[in-house]
Amino acid sequence: MDFQAEKELVLSFYKALENAALSESSAVFENYCSTDWLWRGVHPFDVQTGPVAVDAIFWSGFSHAFSSLQRRMDMFMAGENWLSETKETWVTSMGHFMGLFDNPWLGIKPTHKLVLLRYAEFHRIKAGKIVETALFLDIPALMMQVGLRPFPDQTAAQVVHPGPLPHDAIMTASQPASEGAKTLAAINQMISDLGQWKSGLPLEEELARSWHKDMVWWGPAGIGATYTIERYAKQHSGPFRAAFSERSGTGHVCRFAEGHYGGFFGWPNFTAKPTGGFLGMPASDKAGEFRVVDIYRRRDDKLIENWVFIDLLHYLKTQGLDVLQRQQS
Repeated sequence: MDFQAEKELVLSFYKALENAALSESSAVFENYCSTDWLWRGVHPFDVQTGPVAVDAIFWSGFSHAFSSLQRRMDMFMAGENWLSETKETWVTSMGHFMGLFDNPWLGIKPTHKLVLLRYAEFHRIKAGKIVETALFLDIPALMMQVGLRPFPDQTAAQVVHPGPLPHDAIMTASQPASEGAKTLAAINQMISDLGQWKSGLPLEEELARSWHKDMVWWGPAGIGATYTIERYAKQHSGPFRAAFSERSGTGHVCRFAEGHYGGFFGWPNFTAKPTGGFLGMPASDKAGEFRVVDIYRRRDDKLIENWVFIDLLHYLKTQGLDVLQRQQS
């Protein structure tokens, strides 16, 4: 399969949505999405069903807040869900929404200046309609852009996340199936070998099984981005593992690859107990949920770049803290 029809559907959907007036967005959703469309969004939007609900609960307020809204893609790919027993085709894009922050959103005051909101979006296509979507937004990164401080100091760097170094990830044309198979194999090896933190190896040796030495980890606001295995181990992986115990198994909804790129999302990916404390919260024996997107670039037989989205607002809500509500008070 070349997935071209599904790609063209999503690109047409994006174009129609970007060109629609505020009063027309609901009609766009109804045209491209099924009546029972399952839509997942980060906190506070969570799970919605059907075009009318998605427009009312999320899109109408979002598009009103950010004038002259653009979707600036760094990655666009499609593939068959490796986790499904039936043939499921998914289309994924990643990049930033760019706009002028002209009206309040989620209690965040507008700046009337340009902002960039990092996103990753997965769409399942069936019979010419979008039937399932997961949209991850890095809302804390937006909060930090406008001068708020939703979390304590990060362990890694807060930066605007660029797209892949080769600038070849907007794959509107079909890619060799053999390359996608190699990428998926590299992702699966990383998950099976390292995903449960039980390899018994020193951390940097464990990471080197799946990652190039000069890897880049583009993490979410609250954790940050880091570069090279050594710094990734020190600035994220090591501190994160030290903060948590009793990690559950991995639960992904969708996982696929195309060309040198691939990724997955979970709802949740895993649960874990913050027995060492995390994001300024004290240690707890209450398991928290991690809804996560990981998107990867492969070089040769190992992974070299990783863009990560974690719904940290939802995680903290499971621990009893509503960050959005707190910043409004």
